[in-house]
Amino acid sequence: MAKGNFKKKILKSVKAFSPKRLIVLAGISVLGLLVLGMTAALTWRLVKPPVDAVVEDESVRLTPGEVIQINVLNASGEAGIARKVMDFMRARGFDVVEIDNFKNHEDRSFVIDRIGDRSSARKVSYAMGIPDSLMRRDVDSTLYLRASVVIGRDFKTLKAFR
Repeated sequence: MAKGNFKKKILKSVKAFSPKRLIVLAGISVLGLLVLGMTAALTWRLVKPPVDAVVEDESVRLTPGEVIQINVLNASGEAGIARKVMDFMRARGFDVVEIDNFKNHEDRSFVIDRIGDRSSARKVSYAMGIPDSLMRRDVDSTLYLRASVVIGRDFKTLKAFR
């Protein structure tokens, strides 16, 4: 008799795992694992956020109340370029005191440091999108400027024209 009861229990437990019930249990298991994985990913992002490849250098941004006086010189050969750069730079807090044409045409745009203040010239070049390698130094204290922006034929690559 004990043998018969054991057989009935086994048959009852086998019926409990019908194909429909197995599919539902598998689905619940998959969803549980998915929720567990998403929770782990979120926790990982909060604990260790991804690293950004672009490093912003705060030293190239204007600080509140800082005034950098510049002039904009058009060396591109196209009319109206200096005025557009003047508007762009004024909108970013620079004091553009003059716009004019440069003495000759230039292929590349560059920034001229006028008083030996490389930091101000860097801020101007950063705002325009001109690489530091294209900064020149030509100290002229009679201009009462910190820097000059010379706009070359490559002006379409500058931030003011993007």
